[in-house]
Amino acid sequence: MDKQLNYDGGVTMHYTVTGEGPATILLMHGWGCSTATVESLRAVSERCGYRVITVDFPGHGLSTDPPERLDGTPWGVDDYTKLMEQLLRHESVDSKMLTLIGHSFGGRVAILFASRNDVDSVILVDSAGVKPRRSFSYYRRVYTFKAIKWLVNIFLGKKRGTEVVEHMRSKRGSADYNQASPMMRRVLSKVVNEDLTGVMPLIKAPTLLMWGENDTATPLSDAEVMKRLIPDAGLVTFTGCGHYSFLDNPRAFMSVLTNFLTSRKKSH
Repeated sequence: MDKQLNYDGGVTMHYTVTGEGPATILLMHGWGCSTATVESLRAVSERCGYRVITVDFPGHGLSTDPPERLDGTPWGVDDYTKLMEQLLRHESVDSKMLTLIGHSFGGRVAILFASRNDVDSVILVDSAGVKPRRSFSYYRRVYTFKAIKWLVNIFLGKKRGTEVVEHMRSKRGSADYNQASPMMRRVLSKVVNEDLTGVMPLIKAPTLLMWGENDTATPLSDAEVMKRLIPDAGLVTFTGCGHYSFLDNPRAFMSVLTNFLTSRKKSH
């Protein structure tokens, strides 16, 4: 069933509710994706006897872009997490009967959610959340760019300066950045620099890490950090798979996922 939630923060979010069961799965996609991307995960979760809530994050799929916060800054991981908390209250979901599945950016939200809510279990799939190590050349480029931004705003004015800066970013940015709307570019620039390692030790729920060994977006070293910091975490890797391990090797991935979900269901 397709639904919409009009969030207090000024955004309309599209989501679906499918399947039946006493336990619920909140399924969260990665950046630049939508409910369609994780359709195979939804189908397996239903077959395991779960009610499944699959979301289009604001700025993705059929959901609207998030507005600026009251302080003029873009949304961050905390804002997306608060939205998920409101959604689950709206759907009368008991967090103790909740499993979180988050791929990539969705994993960020799952990590923060589980760090401050008592959930049944967490599944992080090629998840973001560990701030990447940056080289000196990276920071040199960043601060050079900030200096240029400051100068063009002074000499060209804020409106024209913003146009010039966005044009420069579009030439140098990642594919995710270039394909995003102006607001979502601001959101992306913020969330990719949020380091969630500090809240990982607060996750009490059993956590399954599922990773492609050849993932370059969120490398396997990130999974090792999560395994070390999350108290009850186990790691399963998939040979020859990249950032979308559930699409690269669906048979092996779904087998592991099914076993985990079935074991959690038996414990209820």
